[in-house]
Amino acid sequence: MSQTNDNKCFLCKGKCCSYTTEALGTMRSKSDFEHLLWQVAHEGVEAYKDDSGWYLLYTGTCQFLQPDGLCGIYETRPQICRDYENDWCEYDEPASKHFIYHFRDYNELLDYCRKRFKRWDK
Repeated sequence: MSQTNDNKCFLCKGKCCSYTTEALGTMRSKSDFEHLLWQVAHEGVEAYKDDSGWYLLYTGTCQFLQPDGLCGIYETRPQICRDYENDWCEYDEPASKHFIYHFRDYNELLDYCRKRFKRWDK
């Protein structure tokens, strides 16, 4: 992908560079969700579930994202950035459109936990 002003990165100002995600694996038990509650209680940490599973979402812009939406270390960027293809990306459609659940904070997730586990507060 070229680092020019006619690509999607320039057009969207680096939406994909404003967060990272981490797969959580299968979430089944009350203790799994108690741990997740602790995680989303932290600033900049959210959780979501889509068709492929549960994820933590960390909000925060990459320190190398330039005001024009391009990468400040493009030639030496990490391999994960090099492997990223933007044929279909956040510019085309927000990833959140495919979230089954999205918990932006502790209280949203706690409400879900109370519904999922009828004996949550006992």
